[in-house]
Amino acid sequence: MNLIEESFQKKEVNKRKKLTTIIIVAIVFVLLIIIAISIYLIYLKSTQLKISLNGQGNEEIGSLLVFDTDGTLYVPIKEIAKYFEYESFNGEYSEKSEDPSKCYVQNANEIANFTLGENKIYKLDLTDSNNNYEYVYIEKPVKAINGVLYTTIEGIEKAFNVSFDYDQATNNIQILTMPYLIQGYANVILNYGYTEISDVFANQKTVLQDMLVVKKEGNTGSYGVIDIEGNAILEPKYDNITYLPDTGDFLVENNGKVGILSKTKETKVQIAYDSIELMDSDAGLYIAQRDNKYGVIDLNGNIKIYIENDEIGVDISRFTQNNIKNKYILADKLIPAKKDNLWGLYDTNGNLVVDYKYDQLGYIATNNRNAQNLLVIPEYNVIVAGKDKKYTLVNSSGQEVILPIADDIYMTTSGGEKHYYINANDKQYDAEEYLDRTGVTTDKKEENEEEQNTNNTNITNSEQNTNNTNTTNSEQNTDNANIANDEQNT
Repeated sequence: MNLIEESFQKKEVNKRKKLTTIIIVAIVFVLLIIIAISIYLIYLKSTQLKISLNGQGNEEIGSLLVFDTDGTLYVPIKEIAKYFEYESFNGEYSEKSEDPSKCYVQNANEIANFTLGENKIYKLDLTDSNNNYEYVYIEKPVKAINGVLYTTIEGIEKAFNVSFDYDQATNNIQILTMPYLIQGYANVILNYGYTEISDVFANQKTVLQDMLVVKKEGNTGSYGVIDIEGNAILEPKYDNITYLPDTGDFLVENNGKVGILSKTKETKVQIAYDSIELMDSDAGLYIAQRDNKYGVIDLNGNIKIYIENDEIGVDISRFTQNNIKNKYILADKLIPAKKDNLWGLYDTNGNLVVDYKYDQLGYIATNNRNAQNLLVIPEYNVIVAGKDKKYTLVNSSGQEVILPIADDIYMTTSGGEKHYYINANDKQYDAEEYLDRTGVTTDKKEENEEEQNTNNTNITNSEQNTNNTNTTNSEQNTDNANIANDEQNT
């Protein structure tokens, strides 16, 4: 081999080495890119919101969620309803409309009503025949996003009876519905020595509080309450138990008598009544019955209204257009009580503010085909009361704001708007105009008027308030006199 050939071969070897090095470097570079991409994809996957509904992944729900600027997670109410097997509608359940500022969701057991800007959700248990609404509060009010009503995780949990757990650290959301949880514990309780979980709708809500109302065969009293680990909260010795979601307590029954126990085993109300029903959780009051007489007690069993009445509360099924949610408390703070065929009114502190003197609460329309039954004018917190077929309006302080001489006080609905009228001596008076003139307004109405008149100055408001104060009594007396004179002239 000569020097030229040897030199050529060395160059070829060096060339191959360089090429091999380049290929190796390229392969390493590609591998590094692949590893980097893989790591990035893993990172992206770890930061993606992962949602499961009853143990199954559900990406559709994820597309509905909206994060507010403060990090609060909002959920569209109507859109998510179907995933929990609820129907959804605009308006309000008790007063059907297409109002987009309100909506309600419904399944076979319960209704939940939402209103834009409010943090109070009204709920109606369809399995309970008393037609009285419960309500729950949420921290942040319902808001509208692009014309759609949204609520927070808290609102979803309380309205739909679900567990909605958002773990921000792992970016996971786990949603469990009440039926799914009940089904999951149905076999577990057998290991604890119980035969079944109560199928009462209110009782099944305890599973959302890590409790279960259960039955144990063979005992004289067979119902009790346990936690999800099987530990007894209330021993299985009661004839019946009903959970009270508003207070978190339990209505227990033994030998035909009922009382209230807490989940800490505290006796709130002695087992001494024929029936007990929650009147209002904010007021902290129950209706109590004993020997066919009714009264009112507080959450600790103290008597507020003696158990001597024939009825407490009004049958609101006759006043469906009035949108009354609580038949026991009218005009915000008045409790109707009937004794010896006459109605009186108590305040929520148990004070008698109107003696037993009315033979009727509410007006039942008979003659005018356009008239509708009327119990309260809600914007003014006044109740229709009657005696001997003559009617008056009673305010939340128990005062008559017109003389009891009206022949009719009723409501009409036109174009979705409600109007209220007073008839006396074949003359019709606009009830709202009268109440406005006499200064009978509520905080709610004043707030609405404030919003509508935001450009009014403080001076103007002050002058209007002064004028109202000076003229209210004289105007009321004048209007009462006008109605009375019309009656007398006839």
